[in-house]
Amino acid sequence: MSDARPRSEAMAHRLAGLAIEVTSDATINRLARQIAQHKAQLALEQNQFERASQTAKIGIWSCDLADESLNWTDSVYDLFELPRGSELSRDVTLRHYTDQSRQTMEAARAQAIANCSDFTVDAEIITASGARRWMRLTGNVEARDGVAVRIFGMKQDITEEKLLADKTRYLAETDVMTGLANRSQFQTRLGNLAVAPIGGLLLVDLDGFKQINDSFGHALGDQCLREAARRLTACCDQASLLARIGGDEFAVLMGPKQTESEISALGDRIVKAVGQPYEHNGHAIALSASVGVACHRRGTADDLFHDADTALYAAKAAGRNTSRTHKH
Repeated sequence: MSDARPRSEAMAHRLAGLAIEVTSDATINRLARQIAQHKAQLALEQNQFERASQTAKIGIWSCDLADESLNWTDSVYDLFELPRGSELSRDVTLRHYTDQSRQTMEAARAQAIANCSDFTVDAEIITASGARRWMRLTGNVEARDGVAVRIFGMKQDITEEKLLADKTRYLAETDVMTGLANRSQFQTRLGNLAVAPIGGLLLVDLDGFKQINDSFGHALGDQCLREAARRLTACCDQASLLARIGGDEFAVLMGPKQTESEISALGDRIVKAVGQPYEHNGHAIALSASVGVACHRRGTADDLFHDADTALYAAKAAGRNTSRTHKH
């Protein structure tokens, strides 16, 4: 039941003040609860972000260009295997980069600062414990009035990605049996003759290899192939590429600095090196090779291969276990 009796003006003011005070306290409490909830949500999201960053091996970094001071998240410290929160120095950090990666990164960074743009580089680092890692470094330049003031971005550990890519490329370009380049890599290199000059091509064919397989089995035949590859590697140390291009066929590409007489002489050395008997379980397995040599003066990659192939057939026609050089 309400009290309808008249109030004095002073009482009215007092009641109004109490109402305002109660309302203000309620509002403050409500706002305080909202702020607390927001802080809790931000903390949760920050924790989730850090956990996701660590799982993805991604960290955030920034550099104040005024004094080159750095700021890293925990994942970047972990990438370099440095204690989290430890003092950072750009000069010290740069020492963790390999020479080539440091030069590449510094050039990209300088260009981004000059143009107020961004950059991305893959860099190899050596961690505090001495481990080698690859990271993908992205940087974005913050500018004020057209002047770069800060760089920030991400650093991600891509070591596993890099190793997988290297392994995939190795398998795509390498003959697994011998460890030499395969036919695909040979054809690619030969096809780039106009861009990367070649001094000469030697085609090497093992003589009578089918008889070895037929007489001793494919396991021993494989061993003979690996032995031939080892001998070729030993005497072709000046080659720009040594490849196995067929079952018992090899190819040697020489650089443009090699003279025609040096390339022809290599053919003779190959015949001598491959022609040494291969000792296996007390038995001497006879190995020999025919070599066709072609020096590159002019013409296409197909012309060079045809010349070397013609010389190879000439060596076989001469009785095998010999070398012939194509004459222009």
